[in-house]
Amino acid sequence: MFAQLSKRPWIIAVVIATLLLLWLLSGDRFVARDDTQAEPDRPATSAELARVEVTWLEAQPMQRQHVVQGQIEAWRRVELRAQVSGSVQNLDQDKGNRVAADQLLLSLSPDDRPAQVARSEADVRQRQSDVTAAKRLRERNLISANELMRLESELAKARAELDSARLQLRNTRIKAPFAGIYDQRAVELGDFVQPGQSLLTLVDIDRLKVSAQIAQQQVTQLELGQPVKVELLDGRKLNGELHFIAAAADPGSRSFRIEVKVDNPDGLRLAGASATLHIQTGEAMAHRLSPALLSLDENGRHGVKWVNDAQRVEFTQVQLISVDNQGAWVSGLPPKVALITLGQGFVQPGQQVTTQLATEGS
Repeated sequence: MFAQLSKRPWIIAVVIATLLLLWLLSGDRFVARDDTQAEPDRPATSAELARVEVTWLEAQPMQRQHVVQGQIEAWRRVELRAQVSGSVQNLDQDKGNRVAADQLLLSLSPDDRPAQVARSEADVRQRQSDVTAAKRLRERNLISANELMRLESELAKARAELDSARLQLRNTRIKAPFAGIYDQRAVELGDFVQPGQSLLTLVDIDRLKVSAQIAQQQVTQLELGQPVKVELLDGRKLNGELHFIAAAADPGSRSFRIEVKVDNPDGLRLAGASATLHIQTGEAMAHRLSPALLSLDENGRHGVKWVNDAQRVEFTQVQLISVDNQGAWVSGLPPKVALITLGQGFVQPGQQVTTQLATEGS
C-alpha cells in the first residue's frame, strides 16, 4: 500500500491538508466555547451605571388657587334714556361729578305738560263732586245704582289721566336712580330728543365686580364667599370675594362665568381694566420645584422623574397646582422624594442609576 502511495505523492498531500483543516476547525469551536464560558452574566458595576444628581423634597402645606384673567366692571352701570319728547332745557350736572341718589341731572322742556296736569286735576275735582252728590241722591233713591256707577267710573278714568299727566311732567326731569358718578352725556343743551333716545350714563364704582370665565373642570372647586386676590396690571392687589357662579356653561367655550365683588372705598377708576384673579380653594400638601424639572410622558401628561429606594428611576404624573416666577407647586408625589435635578433627560423609568446629592445652590 505504501508502495502505491509512494507512486502517487499528491494523495498524501491531500490527506495531510484535510487533517490539518479538521484540527483547525475543532480548535475554533473549542476556543469559542471557552470564551463563552469565560464571560458569564454579571450585574453592572457602579462605574457602568448612569449617574444623576438628586435633591430631597418634602411636601409642604400650600394654598390651592386658580389663576384666571378677568375684566373689571363697575358694580352698577345704567344708561338713562328719554321717556318723553322734548328739548334739553338744562344740564343740571357736569360729567364726572359724583351725584347722590335722586339728584337732578338733566331737564327737558315741560312744554304743555303743566297745563295738562292742571286740567286733569280740575277734571278730577269735578268728577269727585259729581260722585259725592250722586251718593246723597242715591241714599234717597233719586238716582239709579247704574248712574252712580257711571259717575264713579268717570272719576276713576279722570284720576288715571291725572296720574299719566303727572308722570309725563315728572319724566322731563332726569334724576339719578342711585348714587354714583355722572360718567357720560349723549346730548347737549337745546337738543330735541325722542322717547328711547340715550341721554347720559351713570356708574357706581364704590364697589367693583371682576368677571371671568373658568373651566368646567375647575368650577366644582368653587364656592360663594371664597376669598379672591385681585391683582392689577400695576402690581397692586385688592381683596375680594366670589359672589356669583353661573348655573350653566357658555355653549361656545364650555366655561362658566364668575363674578368677584371688590370694595372700592377710595373710588379708584379701574372699571374697564384687566386684572388677574387668584381664587383660594383650600389648603393642600404639595411640592415646590422648578418648572424646568417637569417633563411629559408619551400621552402628554406632566410628571417628574425621581429615584426610589432601589436606586431605580420612576416617573410620576403630577397635577400642576400653580406656577409663578419662583417655581411650580405640584401634587401627586410621595411625601418625601429624591427628585432628579440633573441628568433626568438621559435616564428612563425603571433604569438603575447611581445618585449624588446635589450641592446647595446647584
